Amino acid sequence: MVKAGLIGAAVGFVLAIIATLLFPLCDPCLALLLGAGFGFLAAVWERPVDQGKSAAAGAKAGAIATAGSLLGEMIGAVINGVLVGPEGAARLARQLGLPYRGGPGAYWAYNLGGNCLCGLFGLLLGAAFGAIGGLIWYQIKGQKQEPPVVEVIEQGE
Repeated sequence: MVKAGLIGAAVGFVLAIIATLLFPLCDPCLALLLGAGFGFLAAVWERPVDQGKSAAAGAKAGAIATAGSLLGEMIGAVINGVLVGPEGAARLARQLGLPYRGGPGAYWAYNLGGNCLCGLFGLLLGAAFGAIGGLIWYQIKGQKQEPPVVEVIEQGE
C-alpha cells in the first residue's frame, strides 16, 4: 500500500505540475485517475483477503498518491502565478467582462488558497476512488484467491 502510494505520489507530483501549468481545472480529474489506479495497484500487490481490507489499502494508497499531486499542484500554481501575474489576471478578467478589484495580495491569496482547497478536495476524491479501485480488484481477482493457511502449532508439556 505504501509502495503503490509513493509511486503514485511521484507520478501525481509530475502530472499535477504539468496539468496546473496547462489547465488548472484538470487537477480534480487527475486525482480521480490517480486514486483509482494506485488503489487498484495497492490491492494487486497486497492481495487483501476481504473487501474491507481491499478498500482500506486502496484508500490509503489513493490518499498518498493524491498528496503528491497536491504538492505538485501547489508548485504549479506558484509557477503559473509568476508567469501570469496579478496584471495578467486583471487583464484576463477585464477581457471576460468581470470586475477585478484585487491587488497583488488578493491575487496570490486566491491563487494559492484556491489551489490548496482544490487539492484538499482532490485528496478526498483520491482516497474515495482509491477505495473503489481496491474494491474493483477484489471483485475481479480477490474473491478467487485461496484463503490464507493458518498453521496451529501445539505446545507440548
